[in-house]
Amino acid sequence: MGVRPAATKLHISPAAARRPASFLPIATVALLCSASYFLGAWHQGGFSSSSPSGSPSSGSIATAVSCTTTTTTRSTTRPRKRTATGRPLDFSAHHADDAVRSSSGGAAAATRRYQACPAKYSEYTPCEDVKRSLRYPRERLVYRERHCPTGRERLRCLVPAPAGYRNPFPWPASRDVAWFANVPHKELTVEKAVQNWIRVDGDKFRFPGGGTMFPHGADAYIDDIGKLIPLHDGSIRTALDTGCGVASWGAYLLSRDILAMSFAPRDSHEAQVQFALERGVPAMIGVLASNRLTYPARTFDMAHCSRCLIPWHLYDGLYLIEVDRVLRPGGYWILSGPPINWRKYWKGWERTKEDLNAEQQAIEAIAKSLCWKKIKEVGDIAVWQKPTNHANCKASRKSLPFCSHRNPDAAWYDKMEACVTPLPEVSDAGEVAGGALKKWPQRLTTVAPRISRGSVKGVTAKAFVQDTELWKKRVRHYKGVINRFEQKGRYRNVLDMNAGLGGFAAALANDPVWVMNMVPTVGNSTTLGVVYERGLIGSYQDWCEGMSTYPRTYDLIHADSVFTLYKNRCEMDFILLEMDRILRPEGTVIIRDDVDMLVKVKSVADGMRWDSQIVDHEDGPLVREKILLVVKTYWTAKEQDQ
Repeated sequence: MGVRPAATKLHISPAAARRPASFLPIATVALLCSASYFLGAWHQGGFSSSSPSGSPSSGSIATAVSCTTTTTTRSTTRPRKRTATGRPLDFSAHHADDAVRSSSGGAAAATRRYQACPAKYSEYTPCEDVKRSLRYPRERLVYRERHCPTGRERLRCLVPAPAGYRNPFPWPASRDVAWFANVPHKELTVEKAVQNWIRVDGDKFRFPGGGTMFPHGADAYIDDIGKLIPLHDGSIRTALDTGCGVASWGAYLLSRDILAMSFAPRDSHEAQVQFALERGVPAMIGVLASNRLTYPARTFDMAHCSRCLIPWHLYDGLYLIEVDRVLRPGGYWILSGPPINWRKYWKGWERTKEDLNAEQQAIEAIAKSLCWKKIKEVGDIAVWQKPTNHANCKASRKSLPFCSHRNPDAAWYDKMEACVTPLPEVSDAGEVAGGALKKWPQRLTTVAPRISRGSVKGVTAKAFVQDTELWKKRVRHYKGVINRFEQKGRYRNVLDMNAGLGGFAAALANDPVWVMNMVPTVGNSTTLGVVYERGLIGSYQDWCEGMSTYPRTYDLIHADSVFTLYKNRCEMDFILLEMDRILRPEGTVIIRDDVDMLVKVKSVADGMRWDSQIVDHEDGPLVREKILLVVKTYWTAKEQDQ
């Protein structure tokens, strides 16, 4: 019934305690701990006194953790990591204001306490703010693109959960049911009542799986698509759903091992993407307007539009050209809804036969200019296929030009252009441009073609294999220190803020979670193409800006070296406040970084109603890189400080 999980504690593996006792290693560690303590104290400008509770200063917290970890004793029961005060760190929220506390002792007085934002910001999306968007042109929906706040416009407060918020239902139950209090919007239940999208059932929403063009349910609709293209042999793994509604198409593809990236614009009242995320289905706020979609070229095996209201035939075919850019060679585009099957529906659509026929002919012409092949049109569904290379296309086509001297993967505020993104060159007409992919699940661990062809700077096939093994080891360590991983259904929506090659997500592939792999634009962004070639999903992101998602999207956030990467680029608390916005109450954060950086991060996090603890690297206490484990405490708009 949506009852919050039992209290969960931070658990540190006692592996160090299982090593044979030896005087020399113990003495060495003691000396190192002492030296580190004195060095930290000098760095802070002197020895600060402990707080009344005996907590160490923030400058020595890492040392305290490292030393206590080294001396953990073996027990027949699972030990709990203790702070310097001797108290076990409880990773469950206590649902009280005193959860906002610092373990930094003498530095506690200097810790900034971040206040709660007013309740009206409970669904705040900084870069798709409805009021700010009105400053921008409405032509081609430019006003619904990303427009991020700067300077004083940026909120520096904690976005509250709505009153009555409850932990979402665990997957797979969440696919079909959500708490009304979490997304208190009835508009869709009225507007889409006859289409079976969503309905209110007491204090819950029910998602019957219907849609505008699939009144018999998403499962039956997907089965119809499966009669036209291969959905069951692993050749199709990644999909793009444009104008996704509540993402029922993506939700029901998951049982077929197909992972869909669903997107829709931020709307003022319907919260479609928010419903999708509440269901445990991958989704982001997005729109086809003037900017490229935030994905590299050649990423999706399949793209889909079911009455998505995107004018594919307008603007010189610009939106279909963009779909072509992100489709893999040999990928499929599926269209249902206007104008497909217009002879049957033209009266219901309240449009003339001539208008609908002209629209379909325009779409057919654009598809032909892209060298797409129409596979079939059956009933309400039409399917086209992109060529596997452009060997014959360049000779046969005459209308749309090919783009020249432009990075096909550049997609962070890059404008769309009415030109075709050329595929990589091939040696013969039967070759797949850019390299053929293995079928799922083999493609997850097979060296990605972009790596084997040298397209990813500084990454070799050997480095890819080593990275895969490294993240398996790291995830095992996470599961050893965070016993929430043992709770079935505790995590569903997961975010990796600096995904690299997607190793973290790959290591979780057998868990009942999905991972949004974000690749920062300030780093080696070419790795996002590898993420997709592995059969995973993600997006570009600049963490000095807000993410295109609703508050309370993720159960677990992973941040590997994010703060070192963004050092001197933007203020640390902007990133941390954004993490708090998109993290669910009682959600978990794992931050890996240099110990000095983590101490600074923790000093900010301690003022954000987070419970946190620095723990050792998986290779032991002598490694400078540490891990900060966090749980966001439970509080809502009704319970916030006035």
